[in-house]
Amino acid sequence: MALAHNPALAAGREQIGEAHGLAVQGAAFPDPTFSADATGLPNATGIGSRTGSDIGVDLTVPFPTKFLFERRVGQAGIDAARFSYLGLRQQTASATAQAYDAVLVALKHQADLQQAKRLADDFLKRTQDRYTEGSVPKLDVIRARVDVAGAVNALLANTRDLANARAGLNRLLGRTLGAGLVLTDTLTIPDTIPGLDTLLVVAERDRPELRSVASQRRGAHAAATLSSEYWLPDVDLFVQKNIVQGSPNSYTTGIGFSVPLFFWNHQRGEVSQAGHYARELDATYRDVQAQVAQDVRTTYATAATALQQAHYLASELVPEAREAYRIASTSYALGGASALEVLDARRTLVQAESDYADALGSANDARADLERAIGAPLDSLSVGDSHAQ
Repeated sequence: MALAHNPALAAGREQIGEAHGLAVQGAAFPDPTFSADATGLPNATGIGSRTGSDIGVDLTVPFPTKFLFERRVGQAGIDAARFSYLGLRQQTASATAQAYDAVLVALKHQADLQQAKRLADDFLKRTQDRYTEGSVPKLDVIRARVDVAGAVNALLANTRDLANARAGLNRLLGRTLGAGLVLTDTLTIPDTIPGLDTLLVVAERDRPELRSVASQRRGAHAAATLSSEYWLPDVDLFVQKNIVQGSPNSYTTGIGFSVPLFFWNHQRGEVSQAGHYARELDATYRDVQAQVAQDVRTTYATAATALQQAHYLASELVPEAREAYRIASTSYALGGASALEVLDARRTLVQAESDYADALGSANDARADLERAIGAPLDSLSVGDSHAQ
């Protein structure tokens, strides 16, 4: 939906159309010039008393190789626009995946907080019962009520976060910000990612920014060659019909050539500018190569770390926090643990589950960002060396 309806992508598609128009205009054949005059006039406006007139057409024919290089420059512009659009598509896809994950994270937080609210309500009921029996002080009831209030406040904050996440996703999808969304997916730990060396090779091949600059380089070198052909003459052809009263009509045919007499102006002007621009893009390409490699390394490290954290939280921290709460709750029911111990164990469990939800979102976000960094879907690559080394 985002790739079909996102307004920024619609603008990008129009830019490709603009590049096509510029390419056609740049390689277009010059329009002919039509002219007419009246001769022998007694004054500037005495057309009716003319003694003769001339009617002519003038056509300039550029040197043939100039058309070739103009077309190359135009095609390079089209290719650069297409690769820029491809990069924008990948960025939009990555941003949409992350916005989707943000909604899923908010929903998971909501489910965890609702469970925490039920636990807090249950603890408050048990504490009130024990207070009625006289086995715990009034302070424990107050603490339990404060804990319930904290759970309610956390749910209210989650409602705000969920609404903001939905609005952000709708914007990327090109929908009304308040439109309803029903998400059927759930957050899971993503698959392992291929090795860094494989990702660097793929990014060097597929990253749209590199391909766009490469297209611009081809266009710049074609423009540099074109500018150096200033000495190749354009041919100016003209035909004129001469009409003189009292005499037979006659014709004048002519041909002209441009002569680059002041050649140094061309060499110091457009030739120099085109050469500098071509070398600028050569340097830019090397810089973008380094940026892409750094981007891949950074996103790879982020994705690998996020994946490790998600696995650790799922297998170690969350189960231990649940067990600690179970023990504290059971002990409190038997009169062993204090209310503070139960409340502390519940807060630890809520925090562990919140951290796990955030870790799942981060792992999936990092995977989406890594796909943007290499310019290709990770599912299309072989896993190779695991990130967990």
